[in-house]
Amino acid sequence: MLKRIFLALAAVVLLLVAALAINTLRQGSRQLQVPAAAPFAIDRAALADKLAGAIRIRTVSGPDEKRADPARFQELHAYLAQRFPLVHARLKREEVDGVHLLYTWPGTDPSAKGIALMAHQDVVPIAPGTEGQWQQPPFDGVVKDGYVWGRGTWDDKGNLVAELEAVEQLLAAGFQPRQTVYIVSGADEELGGDGARKIAQLLQDRKVRLEFVIDEGLVLTHGIFPGVQAPVAPIGVAEKGYMSVELKAKSAPGHSSMPPPAGTGSIAQVSAALSRLDTQQMPASMNGVAREMFETLAPEMSGLQRVALSNLWLFGPVVQAQMERSGSMNSTLRTTTALTMVHAGNKDNVLPPDATGTVNFRILPGDTRESVLAHVREVAGPGIAVRELPSSYDPTPVTPTASTGYQAVNRAVRAVFPGTVVVPALYVAGSDSRSFVPIADNIFRFCPVRAGPEDLSRLHGTNERISVQNLAELAQFYQQLLRNLNAPAP
Repeated sequence: MLKRIFLALAAVVLLLVAALAINTLRQGSRQLQVPAAAPFAIDRAALADKLAGAIRIRTVSGPDEKRADPARFQELHAYLAQRFPLVHARLKREEVDGVHLLYTWPGTDPSAKGIALMAHQDVVPIAPGTEGQWQQPPFDGVVKDGYVWGRGTWDDKGNLVAELEAVEQLLAAGFQPRQTVYIVSGADEELGGDGARKIAQLLQDRKVRLEFVIDEGLVLTHGIFPGVQAPVAPIGVAEKGYMSVELKAKSAPGHSSMPPPAGTGSIAQVSAALSRLDTQQMPASMNGVAREMFETLAPEMSGLQRVALSNLWLFGPVVQAQMERSGSMNSTLRTTTALTMVHAGNKDNVLPPDATGTVNFRILPGDTRESVLAHVREVAGPGIAVRELPSSYDPTPVTPTASTGYQAVNRAVRAVFPGTVVVPALYVAGSDSRSFVPIADNIFRFCPVRAGPEDLSRLHGTNERISVQNLAELAQFYQQLLRNLNAPAP
């Protein structure tokens, strides 16, 4: 009897191993086979100098400013006109509210939907007290050791300069796009993106429909995805929603020498509600964009990681548990909950009559503001007033990877960065591109800035920089993308 049981178990194990092996091997690479792009004839030093000059113009959007200084942006506009003469001679340029830029390059096919390249002009301030930690002064626009240093080199003047350079080079070569190309550059992305909304509304009023928009977002990574040796280009095909919620509790004020029963004071009530929200977060899921990303990565891996990601039907719960332990991966699997602010009391011996706490949620596609509010009210419990704060928005639609636009971006990446693994991904931060949802069929959040694990802290941080070589690659990427659109894949 025991022998038969053992043989039956062994047969089951062998069948399972065979099924896993077959399923793993039949998951072939999803990467497009694209020939490498021809060498890009460009004066890298001159391009680096163009970006360095833009960095020196302090178009800073600070948290205490309702809008940045218009004079700074007009100075930047004059500088761009000087450094990109063909763009400004042959494209229509409009200034919206005097600070936001819209360039229009008419296509040869008026019936074709246009496309938009986006990159904002404003930059975040330098964190007080960190000025001395920069290897080069953040607004000096220094080119040294193969890098352009300074605030905005990565986010997002590097993209703006690269886009303009790509168009400048194409104009010089006599290139004419089939589709009308718009270059959209807001001046207040770091303050919420009112400029992008106004430009999107302007285009909508003109009955413009876009095939796709490409804006800042995810970057060209190396050494960040475990088990993948090649660089990985995650293309943001959706953007999370955003909502902050205020929780408020009340109790009778009084003297601290005569406190109320445990758990009934305003601070205690809000603290308990915040603790429950922190520990009872919205559920994670391996579906949607995250699943497609992992399934696209799986064939590019080796060993057990490839087996696990190729057989999520079996290993899904294990992979999900591992991903949830990583802050960056966890954010792609669920609507995240972040406790961000608490306010109560004004004296150490006075019981405050009310207390408030603020929780920020980044909403996963599939969830909504309404579903998050329902979750908050249920978990916070009775006695807690819940209020949605202004400036919230739902997640964007998910752009399908089968779309023509995704394939064009994919081909451009594979041509300019041979061997790079292209995968769909979720953008967990915010971008101006969300304002274009009403007029764009597809939206992508990606720029091919090369970044390793040691570089991620440079975004909005200290020692922001981009290599001179990578800046040229950005310009080549945008040029290749526009050429791809004139010669779509068969």
